[in-house]
Amino acid sequence: MSAVVLALLAGAAIGLALGALGGGGSVLAVPALIYLLGFTPVAATTASLVIVALTSATALSAHARDGQVRWRTGLLFAAAGIVPAMLGGGLAARLPAAALTAGFAVIAGAAALRMLRSRPTAEGVATVRPGRAAAAGGGLGAVTGVLGVGGGFLAVPALVGVLGLRMRGAVGTSLLVITVNSLAALATRAGTVEELDWAVVGPFVGAAILGAWDGRRLSAKVSGDALQRVFALALLAVAAFMLIDVVL
Repeated sequence: MSAVVLALLAGAAIGLALGALGGGGSVLAVPALIYLLGFTPVAATTASLVIVALTSATALSAHARDGQVRWRTGLLFAAAGIVPAMLGGGLAARLPAAALTAGFAVIAGAAALRMLRSRPTAEGVATVRPGRAAAAGGGLGAVTGVLGVGGGFLAVPALVGVLGLRMRGAVGTSLLVITVNSLAALATRAGTVEELDWAVVGPFVGAAILGAWDGRRLSAKVSGDALQRVFALALLAVAAFMLIDVVL
């Protein structure tokens, strides 16, 4: 199967995850780029940021029209992570590939377990403490910069479990956080963006954007509890695969 066809299939799956779950795009994009398309870990994390930033921005507009974006919380959360994301992006180039892959797997697994343990919040508007939003956003930004992920797979658990947002609101708000964090991390990787194989990355992005629209429609038909569990189980599976690959 050609690289372009694989990129189209992987992009569609990642867009579906981002549109429906508000995260998971990076956690799927990085393994797909490494194991299916032969990218190095550094190139894969950079390409993932490009893919997820563009796809998340597209999906964000759809969720905003549905009133599922908490703008004040999301902007505070994202702003707190901009500087840590840029510092982390500079550090990532100095880390060995195995360390990046292992760190990615551990963080993804921890986020999945937290989501499985947390209970969906009741219907209604959650009260968000600015201090907690800023602290969680700063930590997320650092992880985004180092691991080259948009952060949705951590933003959704944080928005639900730490800040008390409902799942649907967390999905829409996380897309705002992902877009800002991805662009901040990309600012420190400008040199590596030019070296990407755009014949593969371009189709990947296009398929992901189309998949995000389908994912948004899916999120309107599935309960928040079901979305949360599917998201967590998918993260656990990917984390286990990547950790086993590093060990073996």
